[in-house]
Amino acid sequence: MHYSEDPNRQYHIQVAKGEVGRYVILPGDPKRCAKIAAYFDDAKLIADSREYMTYTGTLEGETVSVTSTGIGGPSASIAMEELVKCGADTFIRVGTCGGLQLDVESGDVVIANAAIRMEGTSKEYAPIEYPAVANTEVLFSLIEAAKQSGLRYHVGVSQCKDAFYGQHNPELMPVSYELQNKWEAWLRMGALASEMESAALFTVAQFLRVRCGALFLVVANQEREKRGMDNPVVHDTDPPIRIAVDAIRRMIKAEKQEKTA
Repeated sequence: MHYSEDPNRQYHIQVAKGEVGRYVILPGDPKRCAKIAAYFDDAKLIADSREYMTYTGTLEGETVSVTSTGIGGPSASIAMEELVKCGADTFIRVGTCGGLQLDVESGDVVIANAAIRMEGTSKEYAPIEYPAVANTEVLFSLIEAAKQSGLRYHVGVSQCKDAFYGQHNPELMPVSYELQNKWEAWLRMGALASEMESAALFTVAQFLRVRCGALFLVVANQEREKRGMDNPVVHDTDPPIRIAVDAIRRMIKAEKQEKTA
């Protein structure tokens, strides 16, 4: 069944096949799309529907796009499902996170190699025993781009959840016993960051046989705050955006070289 008034367009994102590139950057906030599209050549607004805003342009002569997903796994998974139907096959989630480990400071960048599936969306795709992991090609491209950027970055596991305030005020929740105990487990296991989309995107990408990576700006670190350590709040998402754009350039160049080899 097709729910869109225009059968050529996907129901939620209102994008048609051929209007997006293979490579898509996925921010949460629609207002970040124009900022990201400014790094493309000849970027044009394609669609603006609900939380989903899409621009398409080019990088290194290859068509690329940016589509916002809103907050959380449900809307992010919808975006990925519909973008894949329109021809996309490589995704980079660019967002924000809170730091967990004390050396993950405000303004740093975290590149997720895997995600803790403490959310609900991925459970409707795969049993909880199935891991949510980044695609290795996208991951390595992000790491190389981060190295060249000169920015402080970390690579590791992200904790992905559904309730923002469950993370920040766990003691107020009726299930505080579970939230606080699991948070302590994530800390002991060395998880680097907490955010709300990567587990769903990694899992859906694996199911759809497409590639997905993710990186985040560390806005602040509540563990540093608890200890009275320096913990400014940082909002500039340009550093991870630049890394994501450079990573896509690297993948495009590598694939062109493979074709001509």
